[in-house]
Amino acid sequence: MSFRYRLLTTDGQARLGLFSTPHGDIRLPGFAPVGTQATVKTLSPEEVRAVGCDLVLANTYHLYLRPGAERVARFGGLHRFMGWDGPILTDSGGFQVFSLSGLRKVDADGVTFQSHIDGSRHRFTPELVMAVQARLGADIIMCLDECPDPLDRRYNEEALERTHAWARRCAESQQRPHEQALFGIVQGGIFPDLRRQSALTLTALDLPGYAIGGLAVGETKEQMYATLDVTTPLLPANRPRYLMGVGAPEDIVEAVARGVDLFDSVMPTRVARHGAFFTAQGRRNLRNAAFADVTGPLEEGCDCYTCTRFATGYIHHLLRAGEIFGLRLLTLHNLRFMQRLMQAIRDHIAVGTFAAFKTAFLAGYLERRAGEFGGV
Repeated sequence: MSFRYRLLTTDGQARLGLFSTPHGDIRLPGFAPVGTQATVKTLSPEEVRAVGCDLVLANTYHLYLRPGAERVARFGGLHRFMGWDGPILTDSGGFQVFSLSGLRKVDADGVTFQSHIDGSRHRFTPELVMAVQARLGADIIMCLDECPDPLDRRYNEEALERTHAWARRCAESQQRPHEQALFGIVQGGIFPDLRRQSALTLTALDLPGYAIGGLAVGETKEQMYATLDVTTPLLPANRPRYLMGVGAPEDIVEAVARGVDLFDSVMPTRVARHGAFFTAQGRRNLRNAAFADVTGPLEEGCDCYTCTRFATGYIHHLLRAGEIFGLRLLTLHNLRFMQRLMQAIRDHIAVGTFAAFKTAFLAGYLERRAGEFGGV
């Protein structure tokens, strides 16, 4: 079998593991940067690898629309197309389609939508989404699901029936099961009974992995954590557990403590493009004038290319001058911060000190949270 999950040890509910794919191993807990258009914004594949990333995520919806799955296949699949030789995960495109609101219409068979690019009409069904992801050639692929408002119970009840039916159809129509690991997506909003129903229904399909979707999309952090408390224990211990679209450092630490293995988010690259950077004491806005004369690195002790080569004041100057290099340097730092965080998490789980690490990290990180986009 091309895919294998190994649970190496646990510390409380936190899990240290490894997921093997045809393009290499993914260390767990792990974080994947998002390469929506088959690229992690501003960085080369070599730079993404150098900061410590095992896995990257690409977006089925966007690549389906442009350049098209057939064209990517003619290039030899996503790995050759984007020059990345490590594992790749493609989402189903469902989240993007359902975020279109007035531009889409859902029914039991699938969803019809208008392209955000040119207004052209398209239709996603579970079978089509499986065919598109087969052509893209990612190592991990996702079932088509519906991602409703997490607080709307009636909508969640209706959407859950479609999500479960679509998951069965995805499993039945998957074209390359030995080359692509299909993950089901547990939905159900913030409602414990719906999450239990979804987890039990999807785990009966015996898929290679399971994702938790529909979080970090409008609920409070307390509601997110409570939902994880209910959902994660219901997922198989011998499969990876993936929390989709969650990338805030504090949320990652809290989710690991609840048994989650894998994360992805646009957050590190997106906030970099807005001039913000991560530190162990919280997020900072480098555009603030107070950084203009800082001669030290963005974060003391960071081993990234940015921190080991350039002063904070220089990068502040690049941002104020509108230089792209400044955005690249912040992106490199933010992704390296995330990978250093994940390595620290893995190291502490390995020696049984994760609980103490969690307490110390959250105390330091959240202390300055209120001023994360201002001050120093």
